[in-house]
Amino acid sequence: MQTRYTTNPTDFKQYDTDRIRRDFLIESLFQPDSFELVYSHYDRMIVGGIMPVGGPQILPTYDELKAEFFLQRRELGIINLGGNGTVTVDGQAIELAKKDCLYVGLGGREVVFSSTRADEPARFALISTPAHRTCPTAKLTSAEASPAEMGAQETANQRTIYKYIHADGLQSCQLVMGLTTLKSGSIWNTMPPHVHDRRMEAYIYFDIPENQRVFHFMGHPQETRHLLVASNQAILSPPWSIHAGAGTSSYSFIWAMAGENYTFTDMDFVPVNDIR
Repeated sequence: MQTRYTTNPTDFKQYDTDRIRRDFLIESLFQPDSFELVYSHYDRMIVGGIMPVGGPQILPTYDELKAEFFLQRRELGIINLGGNGTVTVDGQAIELAKKDCLYVGLGGREVVFSSTRADEPARFALISTPAHRTCPTAKLTSAEASPAEMGAQETANQRTIYKYIHADGLQSCQLVMGLTTLKSGSIWNTMPPHVHDRRMEAYIYFDIPENQRVFHFMGHPQETRHLLVASNQAILSPPWSIHAGAGTSSYSFIWAMAGENYTFTDMDFVPVNDIR
């Protein structure tokens, strides 16, 4: 498990492309039978993935957690981005199709990931945050996530938003998690952008064609930078940073938040004419 430390926004102004990619981009999430995890000091969020191919894979613990098992003091959100698979939590097997979500609460001792077919493996995106209370393990399909249509063709941001883990959905201690899919011909995942100084956010981009990319914009509103993101890569977004993106084709992404509050609408929008 990698560790990423927090960044002073004043120092960030001096970063070159390599430094920005090294600190904020997670380039590899899904390797066969390998847990690829990054421990971020932004709200102690862990971002990663597992792609079971050779057989079931048990979520390990790590020395960095100083815990007897991974979820001793944590909660976990899982969204499947690949073929059909199963997550077994303390003996309870739960099947997940593509875009289905599973929440696993504080105290789950054994979490096992498996694919239905090795030649079409599941790709389980993992987001974990500290937790101080136990919420029930529960599943929500994409159809059950009250899909909301947003944006317009005129502004090239027609998209469907799926809210999975939030106050009116799957209950959690502090994790908020969902998924956005852009319509064909739309490229902007949000515009104008926003910040929320009380929460950090992570993005996992997927369903980007192999020869296409997403320009992910970050930084202070008056000091913006960008990262080129490929499919199945992730971004760590600090609380002081804007987050918006434009793709060279349509795409989808997971968004996950953790921090001081649990309010989905806690966003401070930045007018387009104020961005530099």
